[in-house]
Amino acid sequence: MAPRIAILGAGIFVKTQYIPRLAEISDLVYLKFIWSRSEESAKSAAEVARKHFADVECVWGDNGLEQIIKDDSILGVAVVLAGQAQVDTSLKLLKAGKHVIQEKPAAANISEIENALSRYNSICPDSPGQPIWAVAENYRFEPAFVECKKLIAEIGNMMSVQVIVEGSMNSSNPYFSSSWRRNFTGGFILDMGVHFIAGLRMLTGCEVVSVSAITSHVDKTLPPPDNISSNFQLENGCSGVFVMVVSSRSPKIFWRVVGTKGTLQVERGNQDVRHGYLATQYGADGQSKSMFYPFSGVTEELKAFIHDISEAKKGISHVPEPRSSFLEGARDVALLEAMLESGSKQGALVHVKKF
Repeated sequence: MAPRIAILGAGIFVKTQYIPRLAEISDLVYLKFIWSRSEESAKSAAEVARKHFADVECVWGDNGLEQIIKDDSILGVAVVLAGQAQVDTSLKLLKAGKHVIQEKPAAANISEIENALSRYNSICPDSPGQPIWAVAENYRFEPAFVECKKLIAEIGNMMSVQVIVEGSMNSSNPYFSSSWRRNFTGGFILDMGVHFIAGLRMLTGCEVVSVSAITSHVDKTLPPPDNISSNFQLENGCSGVFVMVVSSRSPKIFWRVVGTKGTLQVERGNQDVRHGYLATQYGADGQSKSMFYPFSGVTEELKAFIHDISEAKKGISHVPEPRSSFLEGARDVALLEAMLESGSKQGALVHVKKF
């Protein structure tokens, strides 16, 4: 029998990603509830979901949340709420014994991460049945990064890493008016940036130990900062740069690792009307080979979570997918917070908090 889950949240990402992606794997999962704070938004999302999950119920407010918590048939819950509310809500569900997949970012800052980990570790600390707390960071599941991670050794010793993000967060973007992102410390840099940091860490297989960054606020229609340029050093001694412009007239996003025997690059793009990543490996002989990988990270991370909670239900010892762990999401946030802290100190060297 497919595990039963609920979704908390009824915003853009739920309607355009969670529901369609879950529909693709509807043979693996049963969506029982969609919850929102308001009746109107819950019903709106449920209407979208019923095209794929005819029996989905919509519930709302405190009573609706309690209904989900007390429903023993609900094995897992996707928490897709405003960033400020996600951690407390996730911990409430975890304490009630529900497995949780929470949208990124893992938390707003290091302080919230430390508090969250302390509270989570107090839930069945010595029991193999501790509820799973996953963070939905789809970049760690994108085939382009999965496959390129396997190739990184072929380019030899790393000499330089570049992550260049020229985003497109303007008034035509559906998330532009998102109030919680505008009231989030770090604004779009933190909310969007964790994706690109996840890609960096996934591709290099290496942690960043220190950073020195300059931030600025140029586009006043965006929350500050909206630009960041950071030097960083990896634990293997290699240095790199991370540059992010929240809103650019010519969007471009790529990761590039230069090694002693070649170069590996992953670039956002599209091919045959499909959006995804073009991965290119440049060899020492001057030859190159490329492969296009369509987006599928959201589907893959949801499949991993469903597999994990299904295995956990069997009562056997099961190690959840490490790419989804709360700790991985926490490390993304810690690196960005170090960059933002350095930017506030005019480029002072800041060491990244380890988790």
